[in-house]
Formats: sequence, structure tokens, C-alpha cells
Amino acid sequence: MVEKKKIESIPSNTPIENVPVDYYPQGCGNWYEIEEDIDAGKKMFFRDSKHGTGDSENTIVFVHGNPECSYTYRGVIKHLVSTAKKPIRIVAMDHIGFGLSDQASFEMVCMDHAQNLGQLIRHLNLRNVTFIIHDWGGPIGVGAFLKLPERISNLVILNSTVFPIPLTGLTFKNYPLKRLPWSKLPKTIPNNYWGAFSSFAIFYTLENPDDLLTNMPTMLANAKEKGTLMENESVSQRIFREQFQSKPNTLSSKRLVLQTPLWGHGNIYKEPALGERDTTPFYRFIQDNISNLWGPDGQNIGVRAVIGKKDPLAKEEVLQQWVDHLPQLEGHIKIFENRNHFIEEFEPEAIANAIIDVARLK
Repeated sequence: MVEKKKIESIPSNTPIENVPVDYYPQGCGNWYEIEEDIDAGKKMFFRDSKHGTGDSENTIVFVHGNPECSYTYRGVIKHLVSTAKKPIRIVAMDHIGFGLSDQASFEMVCMDHAQNLGQLIRHLNLRNVTFIIHDWGGPIGVGAFLKLPERISNLVILNSTVFPIPLTGLTFKNYPLKRLPWSKLPKTIPNNYWGAFSSFAIFYTLENPDDLLTNMPTMLANAKEKGTLMENESVSQRIFREQFQSKPNTLSSKRLVLQTPLWGHGNIYKEPALGERDTTPFYRFIQDNISNLWGPDGQNIGVRAVIGKKDPLAKEEVLQQWVDHLPQLEGHIKIFENRNHFIEEFEPEAIANAIIDVARLK
């Protein structure tokens, strides 16, 4: 049994009830009150810890995606702390609507989370940053840091993109199954089962995707009876499930999944509380600036990638887009053929080693 943190009250309205001790080191859990824009007044969780002897010149920032939270990086952080030969500062946040942060109040997309993250970066005055991005953490992290580009030294990419995902081959409209694509799951899975399904999907291995379709009715029946799709739910699975016991968090998470077919293209959609919204300018800003600011003719930041191959974000066209914009990535992509989208849950040591390599922490 994993020991729980003894916290009388968490300064946010997170639906997570029991926080495991390895969520953040004692005394290193913080909540930042967002100061501006739509989420002003909401409290955003972040861990801020220092490791090693002496002053840390390197700051490692972890930016999570959906349907995760910062806890998804626990294995990477553990290995990084035990292996790095230089002192480091580690920062990992939970976006609003995830983890230990306040619940969402509208269906948030990447431009909203990037706006909040940018405020946190300025608040903490983060510099000489190596930042790690996964899933929607890509446009969130890149979108935030590109407005403060001089603070970045290195980037580590984990199954993510900030470019228009090619609409041919494997996409989120036919993966993992044409009959049950990821982008349609928000319309298939009831809100009260979304957390149970999300925590299951993160750890699900796609050796036979048809099993997912065949077993879905039984799994949902089990979820109705037990609250989870797993026989023996792990601590991490519980965390990922419990964060969606909130309907606003669930709807916000589902909105991101509904956006996947047009990942990086930009789109106009209607948000129930805010009306018509357009994500196009957000993505165009990233795509117009990433190469000039961080490529060889700009800051020439260090770039590495660790990729699970069984994923639309791992296809050659997507990886080539990264290399075209950041050519220094060439020759520094490590691919795991039998891993899927949630690579940080299965190859934490390889990711930590990539961070150590690019940030010269040996």
C-alpha cells in the first residue's frame, strides 16, 4: 500500500481525495493563484523541488497532456533525480481541470492552458529551462514558452506535435479502430465513466485493438459496479480516474479529445459558456515562430525525442515536421516500436536519460 500524504486541506477544489507521498516532495507542493484572463482567481498546483548539492543552474519543467496530470512523470522524475550528476530544479504543474489544481469552469483547450502556464513561468522566473512535453502538453508548453523564448535551453518531445497532423494514414479518426476511434470516444463514453476509461486507456496495450471493442460493454458494466475498469487499480490509475469525478473536468478533458482530428490545424468551435472560439491564431503563432526562435538560425536549442511508435503522433510525417522546423533533432529520436502513446508510463528511464543527455547533466 502506498503511503498517503497527511494534508488536512488542499488549497483547491480538486476531486482527488488521497494524495500519494510521491506526488511531490514534502514541502515542495505549491498552488499559484492565476492573476489574469479567464481563469483569474483559480489555483494551479505545481511542485517546485531542488535536488543535488549546490545551486541548480538547470531547471527541468514537465508539461503534461490529457487525460493525465503531473503524476504521469513520477517515474521519469525518480530516475532523473537518482541519476543526474549536477544539481537540478524540477517544476511540474497540473493544468486547471487536472490533478491537484482547481476544477475547470469551461471546456478548456490548449490556448487556455498555455496562457495559464505562461503566468506561472513568469511568476517563478524560470530560466535555463529544459522542458518536456507530452500529448497536448506540446502546444501548451511550446505555446507558453515561445512567448518567453530566451528562457529555454532544451526541449524533449514525447509523442506530441504542434504542427497540423497529416490527415492520411494513422489518425485519431481511425486509431485505435475505425469503428471506435479516439476522437469519437467522448460521444461514446458516458461522463460518469470518463475517468475510469481514461485511466484504463493510459495503460492499455494495443496488441489486439479489437478486444477493446468486444470488451467495452463488459468493462463499462464493471465500471458501473466498481467505479473502475481495472481489477487491481494502481495508485496512478486511481489519480487519473479521480480527477474526472468532476463533471467540469470531464467535459474539459473530452473537449481536448474532440479536437484531436484537427490537431495543429486550428479550428472554430462553440464552447457552451463562452460561445464561438477560434484556435487558429494560437497554432499559427507557434508554427510561424518555432523555427526562427529555437532553430539553428535562432537559439539553436538542444532537442531530443522519445517516441512510442504505436500512435498517430509517431508516424514519419509527424516526426519529419519536427525535424524540418528544428533540424538539430536529426539523429536524436529514440523510437520504441512496441510502445503506444503514453510513453512516459512505460519508458521513464529512457526519457530521463534523454533529459540528462540534452541538458548535460552527466
